[in-house]
Amino acid sequence: MSKTALYKSEARTSFLLAYPVMISMLGQVMTGVADSVMVGWTGATPLAASSLANSFFGVLLFFGIGVTYAITPLVAEAEGKNDPESIKNVLRHGLIINLVVSILLVLLVFAGQNLLYHIDQPEEVVTLAIPYLLIVTSSIIPTLIFQTFRQFAEGLQQTRMAMVVMIVSNLVNIGLNYVLIYGIGIFPEMGLNGAGWATFISRVVMAVWMGLYVFYGKRFSAYRAGIAFGNYSKSLINRMLHIGLPAGAQFIFEAAAFGFSAIMMGWIGTVPLAAHQIAINLATVSYMTTSGLGAAATIRVGIFFGKREVSGVRVAGFTLMGLATLIMAAWGVLFIFGREFLPSLYIDDMDVIATAAPLMIIAGFFQLSDGMQVVCAGALRGLQDVKVPSLLIFVAYWIIALPIGYTLAFTFKLGAEGVWYGLLIGLTLTASAMVWRFHVLSRKMI
Repeated sequence: MSKTALYKSEARTSFLLAYPVMISMLGQVMTGVADSVMVGWTGATPLAASSLANSFFGVLLFFGIGVTYAITPLVAEAEGKNDPESIKNVLRHGLIINLVVSILLVLLVFAGQNLLYHIDQPEEVVTLAIPYLLIVTSSIIPTLIFQTFRQFAEGLQQTRMAMVVMIVSNLVNIGLNYVLIYGIGIFPEMGLNGAGWATFISRVVMAVWMGLYVFYGKRFSAYRAGIAFGNYSKSLINRMLHIGLPAGAQFIFEAAAFGFSAIMMGWIGTVPLAAHQIAINLATVSYMTTSGLGAAATIRVGIFFGKREVSGVRVAGFTLMGLATLIMAAWGVLFIFGREFLPSLYIDDMDVIATAAPLMIIAGFFQLSDGMQVVCAGALRGLQDVKVPSLLIFVAYWIIALPIGYTLAFTFKLGAEGVWYGLLIGLTLTASAMVWRFHVLSRKMI
């Protein structure tokens, strides 16, 4: 088979594997999009409050999701080695690890909720944000249970059911948003808190459905014994934590960087904070589509890594990077040309829309870097390399990007745009470093 035919074949295989993950990942973030749009219709202050709460909630949620990512590469590697016993063990250990982590994250937020009053944010925004934060934070527990079964299924290249579950749960969330935010019939008008409860309920539906699918699915019948508690191996727990915790740290460093950018926006004012929420919401939608490609990269690279097929590792990784480039280029064009129309879907406040428009242009330019870095991170997880990528992300954002963003925003008086120029720099540096890392590691396998 020629090299061109090899890449075409891999592109076809990878896309068929990736598109359900892309849709399910998109569905995961669409919960937040639906919340933001429907809350935005109630005013700028509730929208700013949801931005503030989600900047904290998102960091912890993405950390937890990152921890669950230890399951997929280990299951994919065991599948490549034809080792069903290891697959069962990974599922059983992943279930307890993710349950404990989710409970700890929820307790952390409940203990530290009042910190929001001490970060120099508008008081009316904080007052609305705290009860909403506590509600959506509780949804971390069902979300990580869902992720456990989802990552397990994806490691076995079964990606479609998670897509179906996410689509249905989003319909549930939108319906509940309408009923609980605005008040319909016997249900009182709950405003922002109604969006929180809608998110929580829809994520419980996700967890229950995905768990039943894995337990009763014929494809997983040989691994049903893995859905149990007890008989744990310290060495396997350590191995999973050595992958999951750095993977979670990657999400923390990146999500916390965007979260801190929201805090800086709050220092500028309520309007920039609301505009930031809209722009970040839209950028997260595009990110999640290529995050699905990153998940596919973990699966495909992980399987070839288990088989010790070097050429397969490189072809899978670089093929998915190419697909990400094409998709994110389209997103970039949409953001630039839709810079005023897209924010208008969230809110009719012209000041917020005018502030969001230039942020959308910057977001358009960092789409290529965003797509490349998420696929590279997935490919590196397939090689079970997570510690160095975590360090690269930390340096790119926290040592370089955020200080530059702060300086541009407050010293050079560029305001909201200055903060986003810093994010553009951080994403570009991260993508460049990740591509080089994958190239070097995959060649070392030869």
